[in-house]
Amino acid sequence: MKNFKKPLFLPSRGSFKNFRLIILIFISVISLSACVNVKKATYFNDIPDSEFKSRFENMESVIKENDLLSISVSSLNPEATEVFNASNVSVTQTSTATGTTTQASGYLVDHEGFIRFPFLGTLKAAGKTKQELREEITKELVDRKLLLEPIVDIRYLNYRVSVLGEVKDPSVLTIPSEKVTLLEALGLAGDLTVYAKRDNILLIREEDNVKKLVRLDLTSEEIFTSPYYNLKSNDIIYVEANKSKVASTSRINQWLPIIISSLSLAVIAFDRFL
Repeated sequence: MKNFKKPLFLPSRGSFKNFRLIILIFISVISLSACVNVKKATYFNDIPDSEFKSRFENMESVIKENDLLSISVSSLNPEATEVFNASNVSVTQTSTATGTTTQASGYLVDHEGFIRFPFLGTLKAAGKTKQELREEITKELVDRKLLLEPIVDIRYLNYRVSVLGEVKDPSVLTIPSEKVTLLEALGLAGDLTVYAKRDNILLIREEDNVKKLVRLDLTSEEIFTSPYYNLKSNDIIYVEANKSKVASTSRINQWLPIIISSLSLAVIAFDRFL
């Protein structure tokens, strides 16, 4: 009987053990890299008990072109007042936080910045605050002896904020109170998803025909003292997706479970044969 030599290419038992160890380390590294970093998925990490002064003071927005204003007038004579509340005829459709559509009537500021008010004619509105326009209308009504002790109230009908990106319900939010913080707007949009970049929220704001792009970090206490924490009408919030979201949509993520399973079977097979 001939003696057969051991093939040179057949790995030794020690080689198989080393190979098995390498595969186990590889699987462990991949598994750990897939774990979610809890700190990156939470707000305000390690922030102690603190106090922050509200910065809503002196934040009244200036009226702009295409703003839709509700102007109501009241006085001691309801019959004489009625005519000043009958001209809210401009109709628009707005999206609310619940996703429904409503109709609102009011005074639309034209492209030249004017509104037309009963008996007072054309009034310049753009560039003024609500308080300034309110005082002007009140003064005109009194000076022209149209009403006695009139009370004028002005509100925005299209005070809205857009929230886009990695939130549960991206939407255009209509804010009846005319005051909203960044956190409140995100809450109205259903909060951030687990894939959102909480340390890189993009705020887009237009002032004096100039668009500003600002990055905000929700994991830092500095967000509460930021001048952009309180939002203004027509602000746009965009929430970027993190690397986990990008990876979850790639092809390698689809093949990864198959690769890990195959490697695990290979380790078991080598272990059984040796």
